Amino acid sequence: MTLTKHEQAYQAIRARIVDGTYGPGYRLVIDQLARELGVSSVPIREAIRRLEAENWVVFHRNVGAQVAKLDVERWVEGMTVLALLEGSATALAAPFLRGEDLEHARAANAKMRSALEEMDVNAVTRLNRDFHFTLYASCPNRTLVELIAQTWDRLEGMRRSLSFYLGRRAVDSLEEHERLVELVEQGADEREIEEAARNHKVRTAEAYLEDQRRREVAAAAPPAG
Repeated sequence: MTLTKHEQAYQAIRARIVDGTYGPGYRLVIDQLARELGVSSVPIREAIRRLEAENWVVFHRNVGAQVAKLDVERWVEGMTVLALLEGSATALAAPFLRGEDLEHARAANAKMRSALEEMDVNAVTRLNRDFHFTLYASCPNRTLVELIAQTWDRLEGMRRSLSFYLGRRAVDSLEEHERLVELVEQGADEREIEEAARNHKVRTAEAYLEDQRRREVAAAAPPAG
């Protein structure tokens, strides 16, 4: 099915927000976007209005449309929801996962380790998503998987940075990934798998909040000397 120009513009702009091309505070200039995407200003305006309604974009008088900045409280709320959704999806998918699925998940985790060593944030984001979606791709509840995909996109668009992740949390996360694969491999109880997947996400949110607190303390500290 051929997409309308409005839908094409919406998807293109949204993708650039999600992958960080357009970072927080980036001005969305209609004429510039129209030239880049090869469309008139009308579908661009419609796309921006839609993105504003979805909280990807904010409009400021005398400034125009800008990519929304991170709302920490909303991000943490979203992570809490995602923890519940992912826990359920991973547990439901576990009986249907094949050996090659687990091999793919392990390979993604290994590549993620290399990407972390190279401080490649974009690769870490992509591989982390690949790992998790591999684990619940076989979930029989397709609506649940769709909700997870939507929530992932929203959270990545809100966060747009894994700088907080490139430390001890990264190492712990890789170990938790391996533990999840082992639980599925061993045919662990559904509740144990659900809890492990849920807590994995909760710990990531907690690590982010701790990083935010450290940054605030450092910013408030008087200059040395």
